[in-house]
Amino acid sequence: MQTSHQLPSEIKSVWRMSAFGSLLIGIVIIGLLILANHFWSWPFWLAAVAGVLVVLDVVVELSIVPYRYRFWRYAINENDVEIESGFFFHHETAIPITRIQNVTLSAGPILQWFKLKTVIIETAADRYEIEAVLPETAETLKVRIMTLAARKDVEDA
Repeated sequence: MQTSHQLPSEIKSVWRMSAFGSLLIGIVIIGLLILANHFWSWPFWLAAVAGVLVVLDVVVELSIVPYRYRFWRYAINENDVEIESGFFFHHETAIPITRIQNVTLSAGPILQWFKLKTVIIETAADRYEIEAVLPETAETLKVRIMTLAARKDVEDA
């Protein structure tokens, strides 16, 4: 991958918040299982197992944040958009510029809080994401990708 770019460091905080969101959802599920135990005599071990799984999930999510950040990259060149991610399960995706139909910018509440946007690249068959970049970078990427796609359409015609 030539001249690859890394995601901004703010994404690490987004991933940490996501892990704590998982923790909150897990606590709600555990609470519901404890209530089910109290009112309907469900076995208590279900809540205990759920508790262990929730703790393991949060610990794993928090511990892989630095690795996830280190191995997440993207690059845009004349012929394709390349997205690389993953440490244990390494993925390298090349999206041909000629196949790109649409580029959308998106930001949920957490990304908006950290002033980040997701770049969504759509082809006829699939959808790819550059997970989070600064708003000015997102706008630049969108314009660049769509300009390259339009240029390739004219060359192919």
